Amino acid sequence: MASSAHLTRTSFADLDGWAVDSVAPALTAFRRSAAFAKEKPYRTGSLGISPLDFAEAYQAALALNTADEGQARNLFETHFVPFLLRPSDWEMGFVTGFYEPVVQASPERTERFRFPLLRRPHDLLDIDDSNRPDEFDPSVAFGRQTNDGIVPYFDRAAIDGGALDGRGLELAWLADPVDLFFVHVQGAARLAMPGGDMRRVTYAAKSGHPFTGPGGVLANLGEIARGDVTMQAIRAWFKAHPDRIAEILHQNRSFIFFREAPVADPELGPVAAAKVPLTPGRSLAVDRLIHTFGTPFFVAASTLSAVDNRLFARLMIAQDTGSAIVGPARGDLFIGSGDAAGEVAGVIKHPARFTILVPKPAAERFGS
Repeated sequence: MASSAHLTRTSFADLDGWAVDSVAPALTAFRRSAAFAKEKPYRTGSLGISPLDFAEAYQAALALNTADEGQARNLFETHFVPFLLRPSDWEMGFVTGFYEPVVQASPERTERFRFPLLRRPHDLLDIDDSNRPDEFDPSVAFGRQTNDGIVPYFDRAAIDGGALDGRGLELAWLADPVDLFFVHVQGAARLAMPGGDMRRVTYAAKSGHPFTGPGGVLANLGEIARGDVTMQAIRAWFKAHPDRIAEILHQNRSFIFFREAPVADPELGPVAAAKVPLTPGRSLAVDRLIHTFGTPFFVAASTLSAVDNRLFARLMIAQDTGSAIVGPARGDLFIGSGDAAGEVAGVIKHPARFTILVPKPAAERFGS
């Protein structure tokens, strides 16, 4: 069990907001993970909830042909035990929001569209414990093979400076470097192409360098008060200081590569780390080193009302991860696609109470 996670057994009756949440949409999301895990089980996180622990709940979910509210509530209350999850004895958790941008794009470079989305380069090497050089941080998952051995991959400044030019890696071109950066942050986008064609790109790999958010950089420089940092505030600052965009963005050495993905259902988000399409308002990004994908969480944030104009208390399913999502009670709420979703996601940074729904076969291991 992850030593940083503090769990206290509770009951569904004691979960504020559980009785009024509509959990059927969460069951639909859960069933997608169940179907995927049946074919390829998810990796067990350090908290210790394994695919075998989920077996009965997955089987029951897949046996349902509909997402009836009564059936959904009964499934979760029958097959899971709720545990309050905290980073420590006294701390609460914390949530932010993410979304899928919809941006204008071109399949070719033009005078207007000059900033490329890149596919994964052939010389980007996956790094794990079997080949990680001693001098690499344990978190580094990518590098570059050279005649002198494995070295760090090119960072954002080097790639923007032309390190990968001429390789034919361009998937599409955007008009605004700030839009491009936020596509990198979100890890996916729908591209509105000329003629009305809509394409989707999603995460394929990254350069392996740590992520440094522009909000923190601007706060450290005294440009934006730390408590006022939102996506909207960052965009406004860049609009007012176009000559400093590269200066700020290059302090984030991480660079994201993309692949094309189908838009099978326009109501759903991209296929993310858990290999299923994200469900707006029900998919949650978690620390995948700690948690197992497919795990349900009841997330309650008493100061968050931007999602649907009422205090946030929802059953969510762990179906994605992110480099900034670190810790047992840290989550990123998937809001949806497009500008409206972005306006909501960009202001979410709230303390939250995380209750993890532990499959009954695993519950006794977590004590009382």
